[in-house]
Amino acid sequence: MEGAQSVICVGKLYNTRQPAGPHISRYAHGGCDYHDVLRVALEQMAQRLREIEPFEYKICVDTAPLLERSLARLAGLGWIGKNTCLINEPQGSWFFLGELITTLAISAELPPPPDRCGSCTRCIDACPTQALVPDLDGGWTLDSRRCISYLTIELRGPIPEEFHAGMGELVFGCDICQQVCPWNSRAPETTESHFASRTAPPLEELAAMTEPEFREFAHGTPLARPKYAGFMRNVAVAMANRTRNHTR
Repeated sequence: MEGAQSVICVGKLYNTRQPAGPHISRYAHGGCDYHDVLRVALEQMAQRLREIEPFEYKICVDTAPLLERSLARLAGLGWIGKNTCLINEPQGSWFFLGELITTLAISAELPPPPDRCGSCTRCIDACPTQALVPDLDGGWTLDSRRCISYLTIELRGPIPEEFHAGMGELVFGCDICQQVCPWNSRAPETTESHFASRTAPPLEELAAMTEPEFREFAHGTPLARPKYAGFMRNVAVAMANRTRNHTR
């Protein structure tokens, strides 16, 4: 954006009690699309700030080529954990991130929080597809080609068979590296109705969904991202894993 000088970073808690049928990532259990929720809130923030001082702005919510977690770290919202998620010490990592790019001249008053992962490797050890790998700087990075969230949401076409077993019964996203993180053991829960959990249907019901039924089920939520073909591909892998485990 021409004239951009500062980025205001925000995080919105989405942690809820995990409902029955945890084969869908926690952030998608609500009946809304977080892009819309954060965009409305950031628009309200921008308008209130413009009452104090006029400025130009651009709203970004996972929709622009920004490395959001790095900007959030520089803004003081947390550190980047070994699972590559932004972690806030008292509140954990169950956050949606959003940004307000502005022409305002604002400087960050505090340095980024220190890395508090220490020697813990729970997320690395727990990843069923070994997607967290060493980087060139001696830290850890995410190999998206192995990440269950990428495989079930963003990948188009068949999922490589080598990752089928590791996917278990997950059909949309994966929370394992956040579930095992000690910083999330006491993470607060959101009280916002936007993110209220709805119980995910059993795998058998998902497998029997027609395309119109899927559209109704996923409408207005992140679940629509892989589309019907991608979602049913994921369900087929999950059903095959269940059958395989039951016959052992």
